[in-house]
Amino acid sequence: MANLLDIRRRIKSVKNTQQITKAMKMVSAAKLKRAQDRVVSARPFANKITEVLSDLASRVSDEFHHPLLDPRGDERYLLVVITADKGLCGAFNTNLLKAAQVFIRDNSEKSIEVIAVGRKGRDFFRRRQVPLPSEYVGLTGKGRVDYAEAVEVARDVITRFNEDKEIDKVFLIYNEFKSVLSQRVVVEQMLPVARVGAEDGEDSDSGKAETAKVLTESVYEQPPIEVFSRLLPRLIESQIFRALLESVASEQGARMAAMDSASKNAGELISSLTLNMNRIRQAAITNEIIEVVSGAAAL
Repeated sequence: MANLLDIRRRIKSVKNTQQITKAMKMVSAAKLKRAQDRVVSARPFANKITEVLSDLASRVSDEFHHPLLDPRGDERYLLVVITADKGLCGAFNTNLLKAAQVFIRDNSEKSIEVIAVGRKGRDFFRRRQVPLPSEYVGLTGKGRVDYAEAVEVARDVITRFNEDKEIDKVFLIYNEFKSVLSQRVVVEQMLPVARVGAEDGEDSDSGKAETAKVLTESVYEQPPIEVFSRLLPRLIESQIFRALLESVASEQGARMAAMDSASKNAGELISSLTLNMNRIRQAAITNEIIEVVSGAAAL
């Protein structure tokens, strides 16, 4: 059985750990507020540019071609996985990497390369000998994301897809921020961009009515090829930027929840150790009293 000194040392150690976890929770809460505000601000732009491109897609014929729109083969995939640079955030990274593993396993007959955004993802795929043509570390670790960094990743993706023509499809995996306690793993195809507008217009009468309504509200002076050439790269940039913002907010929310749980567990452990220490001390006092009484009786 541990003596009182060992238990006191352990209680002190757990209290120090609890102070650290409480401080990390407060830091994550402050970062989460800023990240959440940026996510909310970025969503309308991403939704609007998608709406504009869907509107334009409904206007052009099937004979219209663009490198980022035209479907290709189905053999070579590029997977962009956005993870955190740090740990101590619960199952945040684990869920992302599990989703990436499931995607790779379900498409095992394809040739898959991975662009790792985040140190945790890079180290994970390195250990498993997965091809990593590019890696980006430090984008989310500072708690904020610059648009220029998202543009750098987007240009890398577009270059490999459009100019080098090494890739048939590009997929993005990231954590979407729902709330502090809820993050949803998203797996979506970025390239080639689907012609959503034209398909939606043909599916139902309501879809046609909605498309007609949008068509009457928008007037484009430039030809479709010029609009697509300018807006499609912006669409990819905004998708990656939004995914980075969502990932930062999700990471801070997950870390805040994990540190809160760790602080509560530390408090329970301190209570348990204190109770155990009091029992040992009471037993020692009882033994001393018995020894004194026995000695007095012997005299």
